[in-house]
Amino acid sequence: MAIVDLVMPKLGESIMEATILKWHKKPGDAVQQDETVLDIATDKVDSEVPSTTAGRISEILFKENDVVPIGSVIAKIETDVDAPVETNDVYVPAPVGDVKEEVEESEIDEQGVPYIPVNVAPQANGNGKINRFYSPLVMNIASSEGVSMAELESIPGTGNEGRVTKKDILHYVANRGKAPVETNAGREAANMNVRQENTSVAIRPVEEIYAEELPKEYEGNVEIIEMDRMRKLIAKHMVQSKQTSAHVTSFAEADVTNMVLWREKIKKDFEKQHGTKITFTPIFIDCLVRVIKRFPMVNSSVDGDRIIIKKDLNIGMATALPNGNLIVPVIKNADDLNLVGLSKKVNNLANAARNARLKPDDTLDGTFTLTNVGTFGSLMGTPIINQPQVAILAVGAIKKRPVVIETEQGDTIGIRHIMYLSLSYDHRIVDGSLGASFLTAVAKEFEGWDLNRSW
Repeated sequence: MAIVDLVMPKLGESIMEATILKWHKKPGDAVQQDETVLDIATDKVDSEVPSTTAGRISEILFKENDVVPIGSVIAKIETDVDAPVETNDVYVPAPVGDVKEEVEESEIDEQGVPYIPVNVAPQANGNGKINRFYSPLVMNIASSEGVSMAELESIPGTGNEGRVTKKDILHYVANRGKAPVETNAGREAANMNVRQENTSVAIRPVEEIYAEELPKEYEGNVEIIEMDRMRKLIAKHMVQSKQTSAHVTSFAEADVTNMVLWREKIKKDFEKQHGTKITFTPIFIDCLVRVIKRFPMVNSSVDGDRIIIKKDLNIGMATALPNGNLIVPVIKNADDLNLVGLSKKVNNLANAARNARLKPDDTLDGTFTLTNVGTFGSLMGTPIINQPQVAILAVGAIKKRPVVIETEQGDTIGIRHIMYLSLSYDHRIVDGSLGASFLTAVAKEFEGWDLNRSW
C-alpha cells in the first residue's frame, strides 16, 4: 500500500490560490487515473482536477468553498502499489480547521504573494515545550507588530487544538503593556527589547490597521448585493496591480478606414471559405505582434531589480462574460499565426470563455494584453495592467468623423473611420518616450492596413 498526495495544481505564475467548488469524490470512493476528483476556481478560470493515480480516496483535507494555496495537499489517495509516499518539499498542507478564518486576503504581502509557512512541523523550544502551528496571517501580524516567537508561544490560543487565531494575536497586541505577561526571564528580556525598539517609531493602533469592518447600515432605498467569488478576486487583483506597478497611460488616434473597408469587403467570403467570422480583434493582434517585435521591452515583466524580456508573444484578449465579469484568454505564440489562424483562435477562446469551457492553460503565460473598450461604446479607457505584464493596450469604438486629409493636390476634408488607442504601461521600466513611441507605431500600423491584401 502507498499513499499518494493529490496537490492543488499550478494554474499560472500570477495565481497563488484556488477555491474548491465541488468534490466529486468522498473518502472511501474508488478513483481512476485522470478521473475528475474536484472542481476548482480562480479569478481567471474554473477547472477540474483529475486524479494523478488509480486507487481509493483515503482522506480529503479541505472542504468546499475553502481557499487553498497552490501546491497544498488537498487529498490523499491510497493505492495498491508498494511505493514511497509522494511528498512535496515546497508546499505545506494547511490545517482543515479554521481554514476560512486563517486563509484570507490579508495573507498577501506587498508584492501580492501569499505568506505560506515553509515549516510547520512541531519543534521543541529551549524549555522542551513543543511550538504550536501558526498560520501565515498570524505570523504576518506578529512580524508587523514586532511580536517575537517567545511572545507568540505565551499567547493563549482559542482556535482548534489551542491554535492562536487572528483575534487572539490582535487582542494580545491591543493590550500589550497594559498587563504583565507571564513569561520566563529570557522571554521578558526579549519583550523589553522589542518594546524599546518600538518606542523609536510611530506605530498606528493595531485596531486601525487590522480592524475587521463591521456591517454598515445604509439609509434610504438601497439594494445590497454580495460580490460573487470571481468579482472579489478581480477586485483584489486590480488593487494589487495598482500597488505593484507605477501606471502611466498614453493616448493616440488612428485612422482605421482602410481596415474597416477591407474587412467589410472580405468578411462574407472569409467566413464561407474558412468557417469562422473575422472580427477586428484578430486584425488588431496581427498588427500588434509586428510592432511588439520592434519594441520588445513592452513584452516583459519585472522581477525585483531584473527585467525579464519574454521571447514568446502570448497575447491576452480581455473578454467580457455574460455575468459582467472579465476574463483574459491567451493566444500563445500569436506571431506564428496568420490572420486565419488568429481568427479561429480568437473566436474559439471567446466562445469557450462565454460558455465556461476554458481550460487552465487557456489563461496562462500571457505577455501582453489587448482590451477592446469600444465593444460597449467607450471611446477610450485607462486600462489596468494585467500582472505580471508591463503594458496593456485598449482600443476604443470606431467612429466616423470629418478629418483633414493630406493629398498631393492639397488638404481636403473627408469622412474617415477614427479610433482612439490608449496604452497603460509600468513606468518602472517603460518610460514615456518608449510608451509613446510604441503606441504611435501601433497607430501607424493600423492606418497602414493594405486594402488589397489577402488573408
